Amino acid sequence: MKRILTLTAIFLFVLASVSAVSFEPFVETEQGTIAVLYHTYRNGSGPDDSTMTTFDYVNMGGQDRLFPFERYAVGATIAGRHRAWFTYQPFELVTNVKIPTTASPINIGDSVFEPGTPMEITYSFPFYRFSYTYDVLGKHDNAILGLGMVLQIRNVSIQFKALDDNDSTTTAQDLFVSNNVGLVPALAIYSEYRFPFGLNLSADIAGSYASSSFFNGADFDFEGSILDASLRMGYQVTDNWELFGNARFFGGTSDGTSQYDVDTWTESTSRYSQNNIATLSATVGVKWTN
Repeated sequence: MKRILTLTAIFLFVLASVSAVSFEPFVETEQGTIAVLYHTYRNGSGPDDSTMTTFDYVNMGGQDRLFPFERYAVGATIAGRHRAWFTYQPFELVTNVKIPTTASPINIGDSVFEPGTPMEITYSFPFYRFSYTYDVLGKHDNAILGLGMVLQIRNVSIQFKALDDNDSTTTAQDLFVSNNVGLVPALAIYSEYRFPFGLNLSADIAGSYASSSFFNGADFDFEGSILDASLRMGYQVTDNWELFGNARFFGGTSDGTSQYDVDTWTESTSRYSQNNIATLSATVGVKWTN
C-alpha cells in the first residue's frame, strides 16, 4: 500500500506543477463483441498437484461463442501534452454446460464435479483503470506519442456451480468461489496521427509482466502479466464528435501460490492457482471532445 501511495503522490505532484494553458476534456464509449481465444484455469494445493483439472473455458466451459462487449472512458488533455483518463470495462461471462458422462471428474480447489453434472460457470473480470501519458512529440501538431503508466484495479470473481438436474446421473451438489481484488501498475503507450481531412489513426497499449511483489499488486511473489492493445480508426464528424472503429487484444496470466490469510468465505482455501486468458474484441464507438 505504501508504494501505491507513493506513486499517487508523484502523479499529483506532476499535475500540480503543470502550467495548464489548456484543458480539453473528452468522453468516449464503445460497444461491440468479444471472442475468447484461449482461457484456462487451475486451482489446487500446488503446481505439482496431480489431482487438479486444467479447465479449458473455451472447449469445456461454453466460452466458444461471441459475447457482448462495452468500454467507457473519461479524461482530459492538459497543456497539450499531458493525457489523463479513467477507463471502466465491464466483463462478465456466464455460461452453462453439462459434463459428459464419459468425461473425467473436474477438480477445482476443494470441489469435485462428477460426470453428468450440469454446471453454471461465471468468470467476472471487470476492471477500473487510471492512465497517464506524456506526449514526447509536443512540437508535432498532427502526431502524438505518449509514454506513461497505468494503475489498474484487479477485480476477479471465478465461480463453478453445480445445478439441479433430475436427469443427472449424480446427486452431488458443489460450489467453488474465488474472489480477488488488488492494484496492478503497468506501462502505457498512446499514439495518434490526425490527417487534415478528418481521419484519425491511433494505438493504445498498456502492459506489464512481473514476478516480484513490488510490481504484481500483492504482498508476495506471484507471477503475472497483462496486455491491453488496440488499433483504432476514426473520423472527425464535427469539431466535437468523432466516430471510430476499434480492434482490441486483451489478455493476462497469473501463476503462483497465494500467501494471503484466508479469512473470508469467498476466498479460495486452495493456495495455488493459474489463470491464463486471451481475447479479441471488435467495437464501434463515439468520442466527444470539448
